[in-house]
Amino acid sequence: MSSSRSTLSLYAVVLMTILTHTAFNGSRVTVSLYAIHLNASPLTIGTLMSLYALLPMLLAVTAGRFIDRVGVRLPMLAAAALVSAGCSLPFALESLAALYFATALIGTGFMVFHVAVNSAVGSIGEPAERIRNFSLLALGFSISGFLGPMVAGFAIDHTSYTRTFLILALLPLVTVAVLALKRIPLPNPQGSQGQQSGRRVMDLVKNPALRRIFITSGLLSMGWDLFTFVVPIYGARIGLSASMIGVILGAFAAATFAVRLLMPVIARHLKEWQVLSMALGITSGVYLLFPLIEQVPLLIALSFVLGIGLGSAQPMVMALLHNTTPPGRIGEAVGVRTTVMNTSHTLLPLLFGAVGAALGMTPVFWSLALILGAGSWFAAKKRSD
Repeated sequence: MSSSRSTLSLYAVVLMTILTHTAFNGSRVTVSLYAIHLNASPLTIGTLMSLYALLPMLLAVTAGRFIDRVGVRLPMLAAAALVSAGCSLPFALESLAALYFATALIGTGFMVFHVAVNSAVGSIGEPAERIRNFSLLALGFSISGFLGPMVAGFAIDHTSYTRTFLILALLPLVTVAVLALKRIPLPNPQGSQGQQSGRRVMDLVKNPALRRIFITSGLLSMGWDLFTFVVPIYGARIGLSASMIGVILGAFAAATFAVRLLMPVIARHLKEWQVLSMALGITSGVYLLFPLIEQVPLLIALSFVLGIGLGSAQPMVMALLHNTTPPGRIGEAVGVRTTVMNTSHTLLPLLFGAVGAALGMTPVFWSLALILGAGSWFAAKKRSD
C-alpha cells in the first residue's frame, strides 16, 4: 500500500472509530443513568455494565482469528451495524429488560470493531510508524470518549433517555455506509486458515513478553472500568445532573486527548514500560482521593489527571503488542488482550456493584487503588528486567 493510500486508510479508520465509539461510550452513560431513573440498584447497574463484556470475553479470540483470516472490512461493517441495532433497542422497547439485550448487542459489536480496528492500524505503514499510528487512533478514542458522555448527558437533559439512544444509534450507520461503498483501502488478511491450524492461544499466553503485556492491559482496564462505572453512580448520589456528570467524564476524555497529542514526543524520552508504570501509579493516587471529594471543580480536576495517566498507556501497549506478536497472529493477540480486558469489564462491575450496595463506594475506590499501586511496581520491575 502506497504512502498516500496508507494515510487515507489510517484517517478513515480513525474517523469511523470516532463515530462508532461515540455511540458505544455514550450508551454506557445513558444505560447507567436510565437504569438509575428506573430505580435500579447498584447491583443491577453492575450487571448491565457486565453484559457489555460477557460475550466479548468469550468470543474475542475467535473474532481475532476470524479477522486474521478474512480481513477487517466485513467484521468492521457487521460490528458497526450491531452497535447501531443495540442502541436502537431501548428506543423501541422502553423498559429495563430491553437494556439487558441492548448492552449485550452493543458490547459484542464494539468488541469485534475494536479488534478489527487495532489489527488494521497495526498493519498500516511501517513498523517504525506504529507508535505514531496508534497515538492517532488513541486520539480518535479520546475524541469519542469526550463526545460520548457529553452527547449523552446533554441529550438526556434536553430530550429524553430513549431519544438519546436513537441519536447514538445513527452514528455507527455512517461507518456502515463508508465500509459498504468500499472506497477506502484497508489491509489484507494477515493469515490463512491453513496457517492458523495447529496454533493454540496458550502459545501466546505462555510467551513471557506477551504475558506481561496482557497482565498490564488487565490492570489498566480495571482503572478504566472503575471510572466509567462508578462516576455516574457517585455523581447521582451527591446530587449532580446528567449534564454535569457528562462534563466530569468529558474532562477525563479531554485529558486523554491532550496527552496523546504529546505521545510522539513522550516516546522519544521515555520507554514503553516507564510510561505504563507511571500510568498505573497516577491512577492509584487519583482513586485514593476521589471518594473524599464532592466539589465539582475538584472532581473535574481529578478526572483530568486520571485521563493523563490512563490516556498515555494505550498507544504504548498496542505498539508493544504488535512488535512482540508472531507474524499472522495479531488479530488473535488483540483478541487475547480483549478477552483479558472484557473479563475485567464483566466481573468488576458486578463486584463493584455488590460492594457499593453493601458498604458504599469508598471501599471500592480504595481497594482498587491498592491493586493498581502494586501494578505500578510490577510494570517498573518488568521494565528493569
